[in-house]
Amino acid sequence: MMGKKIFSGVQPTGNLHLGNYLGAIKNFVELSNDDSNDCIFCVVDLHAITSKQDPIKLKDNIRETVATFIACGIDPKKNIIFNQSSVSAHSEVAWLLSCVARMGWLNRMTQFKEKAGKDKEKASIGLYSYPILMAADILLYDATHVPVGEDQKQHLELCRDIAQKFNNDFGVDDFLKVPEPLIQKEFSRIMSLKDGTKKMSKSEPSDLSRINLTDNEDLIINKIKKSKTDPLLLPSDVNELKERPEAKNLLGIYSSLTNSSLDKSVKEFNGKNFSEFKKKLSQVLVEKISPISKEIQKLINDKGFLDKILLDGHKKASYIASNKLKKMQEIIGF
Repeated sequence: MMGKKIFSGVQPTGNLHLGNYLGAIKNFVELSNDDSNDCIFCVVDLHAITSKQDPIKLKDNIRETVATFIACGIDPKKNIIFNQSSVSAHSEVAWLLSCVARMGWLNRMTQFKEKAGKDKEKASIGLYSYPILMAADILLYDATHVPVGEDQKQHLELCRDIAQKFNNDFGVDDFLKVPEPLIQKEFSRIMSLKDGTKKMSKSEPSDLSRINLTDNEDLIINKIKKSKTDPLLLPSDVNELKERPEAKNLLGIYSSLTNSSLDKSVKEFNGKNFSEFKKKLSQVLVEKISPISKEIQKLINDKGFLDKILLDGHKKASYIASNKLKKMQEIIGF
């Protein structure tokens, strides 16, 4: 069986946390370690500016995202790592695809409605057309598979629609490859440590709500110790977790880190109190996150090394993307 061509993007918004690691980066590492796969990892800085960014911070965050990729186990020699804005074909192809995509398709995108809120007239055009740029990112590299979470599944469907319409409009069967989603199995969505009903997020005011990938051992232990729980003992059955969001979240984190099912974790801690479970969870988190944190700090201090990786990635990505763009232009009639 042939390997997959995988494209993955992460926004350089700084402070990548446990939710980012378990929801995306851990999966990226596993995919990149499979020698049959061809992986491209993109720091999607063009997507980041749909909301206002501090230019100096943005530059630092781009490097920090690269450092995080490497610290988590993505090999820059084996995989392409680059930042989106360094390859102008992304913006050019986004325009070409904007002329193929339809307003009705974009109007159905629920993420825009959520992010724009009640006053969507004040939202940027970039936030609205974001999924077309995402389609350009993917289609430029003939990606066969894209790792996506629940919140991006609809955008990938749009990408598939755009690819099929372009191919049909210009009579070029399979020129733009129609990608498949890669959904993680046995993965629990990571929620806030302060509220099991809200997603773990860097925008949450309290730093105690999340485990940052740059947190040291003491911080990790303290955050788990202070994480919200309920007064009951840990359940004996998975079904009991439906009404216990904090217990479900902490057991989900433990399961994801130990690569075991939620059912197995529930059986392991059946009837135990939270203090005992939290000690075990802290131990597992420290073992996994502490080495990543130390490596990120070390890499961030070597800007030259990170810039060299971005430059190498830019050259490789530009070569692939510019060839695809040239063929698209010929097909369109430019």
